[in-house]
Amino acid sequence: MSTVLFAEDLRPGTVFELGSTKVSKEEILDFGRRFDPLPLHTDEGAAATSRFGGLIASGFHTAALLQRLLVDAVFSRAALIAGRELGPLRMRAPVRPGDVLHGRMEIVEVRPRDDGTAVVRSRGTLTNGSGTVVMEVQGETLWEHRPAGGSEGGAA
Repeated sequence: MSTVLFAEDLRPGTVFELGSTKVSKEEILDFGRRFDPLPLHTDEGAAATSRFGGLIASGFHTAALLQRLLVDAVFSRAALIAGRELGPLRMRAPVRPGDVLHGRMEIVEVRPRDDGTAVVRSRGTLTNGSGTVVMEVQGETLWEHRPAGGSEGGAA
C-alpha cells in the first residue's frame, strides 16, 4: 500500500473504519460553553428536565469528533486538497456522556477532472456502543491524482 492515498486508490464502496472515541461529560460541557451554549449542552440540571432527560453533545461537537477520526485514519495520509461540500448532516440520536462513538467513511463516487484532481463524494457515520447511528453526513473533497510515474497504492 502506498503511504499516500491518491484519487486512483479510491473506489465506490470502499469503506474506511475510522476507530473510536469516548465522549466525556467535561468535553460536552466545554464545547457547549465555548461554541453552542444551549442548556442541553451546558447545564446538567436544565438538560435533565428536557425531552432528552440529560446532558447531550452539540451536533457541531459530534461532527468535530467525526472530523478528528477522519483526519487520524484517512486524511492525514491522503493527497487531499480541500473540502468542497458538506451536507446533508443528520443527527439521528443524542450523544451522551460516556458514549463510545465509532466512525466509518464509505466512498460513494470518484469523479476525475481534467486538471489533475478528482472530486470524491463520501458518506460518514458515527455509531454508539449499542450500534445506533447517531450521525450521518455526506461530503465532497478534492483529491490529487497520482503524479505521472508514481507507484501504485491502495485503499485501506
